[in-house]
Amino acid sequence: MTIYALSSGQGVAGIAVVRVSGSAASLVIEALTGKALPGSRRASVRALYGEDREHPIDRGIVIWMPGPGSFTGEDMAELHIHGGIAVVDAVLTAIGNVEGCRLAEPGEFTRRAFDSGRLDLTEAEGIADLISAETEVQRQQAVRQMDGALGALYEGWRHDLVQALAYLEADLDFADEELPEDLFGPMIPKVVALRETIAEHLDDDHRGERLRDGYQVVLVGPPNAGKSSLINALSKREVAIVSDIAGTTRDLIEVHLNLAGYPVTLVDTAGLRDGGDVIEQEGVRRARERAARADLTLRLCDVSVMGGNSFCESRAEDLCLVTKMDTVDGKTDLPHGAIGLSVKTGAGMDQLLAALEERVVGAMQVQGQPGITRLRHREALKQCQAHLVRALAGAEMDQDSELVAEDLRLAARALGRITGRVDVEDLLDVIFTDFCIGK
Repeated sequence: MTIYALSSGQGVAGIAVVRVSGSAASLVIEALTGKALPGSRRASVRALYGEDREHPIDRGIVIWMPGPGSFTGEDMAELHIHGGIAVVDAVLTAIGNVEGCRLAEPGEFTRRAFDSGRLDLTEAEGIADLISAETEVQRQQAVRQMDGALGALYEGWRHDLVQALAYLEADLDFADEELPEDLFGPMIPKVVALRETIAEHLDDDHRGERLRDGYQVVLVGPPNAGKSSLINALSKREVAIVSDIAGTTRDLIEVHLNLAGYPVTLVDTAGLRDGGDVIEQEGVRRARERAARADLTLRLCDVSVMGGNSFCESRAEDLCLVTKMDTVDGKTDLPHGAIGLSVKTGAGMDQLLAALEERVVGAMQVQGQPGITRLRHREALKQCQAHLVRALAGAEMDQDSELVAEDLRLAARALGRITGRVDVEDLLDVIFTDFCIGK
């Protein structure tokens, strides 16, 4: 079945791009233009028609991209038209009238690219991340993954495992052939090195996932500590109601920021105190729950009640902020590590932003090899590592080679699930290429 959809964003725009993929893509061009196909991968200005062949819907650019060299690996067409709602609707209706065409499901173009081998799963995920990227560093990570850096890393590890497994399988299955003894022995150091490499890769403090999802900063403190005023100041807009009435904020309020190119989510919470009505207490419960899952907690307390206030006890994982510093005269001694702050005058804001930037960059900066960006990658890597540990333990105890081989096979399969390239044929290729079995 041929699929089609608006590939550019919804709403009024100067230009809209409609994409078509499948065996009927050529028929769509001919049906809407009334002309033969344009040259391959050349932009051609054409009038586009619906049922009314006398009055065109629009004049646009038509691009014909025959498979398998297209994004999806199938015959594809792109129609670049004016982005008015009526124009787009009329063009989509006209395509739908061509036999064998239907609207695409979400992500179906990328799914077809994966099915045809044009992308692996990590590259497809990189495309989704690039579309969703809100900051420069998110964009860089997404482009790196889309270009295959992460997939190449995991495929390289899987290739090493397949090679080690091939040598062990050769020991088992071709014992009658004239092969060197203990083919698998020299492979053990490589498997050990791979196990250690994967362990190091997993020990990344979730940097890639944080970068993809955003660094979570939660503001906590008693009522009227200045949390809502601070989140308004940091976001530079009125996102939270500021009032002298205690308990004004009762639910979580989220704001997304771009800090030094990194995505940050600020969360304002209900003031922490005992008592209050049922709704306020639910807000307090949610505040405590969200703070427990935060990457960083900003603990606020009013300078006027600073003495003996537990919120002013700075912990290593928190930042302590003493607020409303404009209400006191002269020098005030602050708890160790605390930042004195006045949203009204702006005092301390630069120091706070610098401290936030240091924490965010330190927690999310990815160096060297590409980072893990999704939970499914992490789970597959943990499974791979567990099978490697068991395989090496079995080899060390001279366990049945069949069991060792099965663990190596499962480890390779776990890696293959990350990229979506799990194929037993490559195992056979290694065996017959390396040893010329059956020559």
